[in-house]
Amino acid sequence: MKVTLATFKNSSISRKVVALVSGLLVGLGLPPWGWWPLTIVGIAIFFAICNLAQNDRESFTLGTLFSIAWLSLGMMWMWWLTAPGYILAVVLFSVLHGIAAVIANKFGNASIARPITHSLAEVLRFSLPFGGVPLATLPIAISQTTFANLVSIGGPILATWFVLQVAAIIAAYFNRRESRVKVLRLVTVVAALQVFALVMPSPKPTGDTLRIAIVQGGGPQGVLAINASARDAFDRHLKVTQNLQPTDELDAVLWPENVIDVVDFKLSKEFDEIVGEAKRLNTDFIVGITEDAGPNRFTNAQVVVEPTGEITSRYDKVRRVPFGEYVPSGLRSFLSAIGAPMNRIPSDAVAGKEPAMIKIGTTKVAVVISWEAFFAGRANSGVEAGGEVLLNPTNGSSYTGTVLQTQQLATNSLRARETGRWTLQAATTGFSAVISADGELTSRLNIGDAKTLIADVPLHTGRTFYSRIGDAPVIFALLLALIAIQSVKKRARTRT
Repeated sequence: MKVTLATFKNSSISRKVVALVSGLLVGLGLPPWGWWPLTIVGIAIFFAICNLAQNDRESFTLGTLFSIAWLSLGMMWMWWLTAPGYILAVVLFSVLHGIAAVIANKFGNASIARPITHSLAEVLRFSLPFGGVPLATLPIAISQTTFANLVSIGGPILATWFVLQVAAIIAAYFNRRESRVKVLRLVTVVAALQVFALVMPSPKPTGDTLRIAIVQGGGPQGVLAINASARDAFDRHLKVTQNLQPTDELDAVLWPENVIDVVDFKLSKEFDEIVGEAKRLNTDFIVGITEDAGPNRFTNAQVVVEPTGEITSRYDKVRRVPFGEYVPSGLRSFLSAIGAPMNRIPSDAVAGKEPAMIKIGTTKVAVVISWEAFFAGRANSGVEAGGEVLLNPTNGSSYTGTVLQTQQLATNSLRARETGRWTLQAATTGFSAVISADGELTSRLNIGDAKTLIADVPLHTGRTFYSRIGDAPVIFALLLALIAIQSVKKRARTRT
């Protein structure tokens, strides 16, 4: 059967199938698959199909189906943690894009309005509910390309719009009804932003470095904390640490998130063992700890232990994982009543309140713990506080496969570009990695490796444009652009 444009114009079912396929293409452009041009191609096809929608109901359906396919692939890591939560999250966030597809039709200038409304749908997904779930995002598809430099001036929201706008330009180019002059203007805008990102002043090296050893203990994946011995991860990391020698002349040793799970760290056997290793190597240890904080409460922190046995710096995780580290207020009893496995989350993490920064000696270091890496604002708070390098200790042992882990690497590449800081990711089972200030992945340990990774990390000072302005001006600009489109549309109606 010959398939033509008329096939899609006349067949609602064909359009829905294409919406699903285009969403799958977007998903395949994300890590771990990483065929990034497919993300732009998939969005371009989706926008083209949206132009053929017959009414708002169909636009909503197309937008929702497109996003279901995209997010089902990109967020599949959640399936192994909670299948019902995975399904609910995919459907909820896909509905946002269904609504965005409908709203875009109201402005009559699809090649400009669609990228904006879908960017704003992502803004909501980055923020709501329970603080948002900014995974399977469009910017991570381009994180290892020069296009990603855009985050240094506008962060993940501008990069999201950029990917969508480039796709819209492609769709407009192949749409005979679109003005070639308008297409050229849009090309000029996205190209100018890329040039702007290249010429903007960036943070500069101070000339100093920190020699840091990342310790990855290895071990199995897909293991929940309630099913594992608290000591197992500690023993694995201690064994790997013992391969380090005083001749390595380290400034610090970095352990991943919550490798040490005790009632009171300072009074624990584990504390004495860490101090012993700090003395042996004559260096500071930056270790991830969880401690009891009262009935059904705990803290998740990264602390600095000196060879003298002093804890000289501490950062408590601010952004906790909803339904992973805590159950939102009022929902625990309800979820228990309907049979949800609340035994997997027996206690709630206490949120920290301080900027994401610790000190190694006199050097300020930005630190985001695990989940916090997906939120640009947390990393930026550490840089605002004077951090000259960025650390991301994390625990990925609960997850099966590499979907989340590869997306975290890509996200940290964006964080490095946004902040202009070298970024170190330390993971219990992988991937531990070193990322340069311009987002290049310079070295990485594989999943399951029990190894150390030593890096001489250049310190940087100064801030990027994005670090200074944050997300609000970008969101405001997108909303202002929609208002401008509507104003032009009203004036055109008045003239006719």
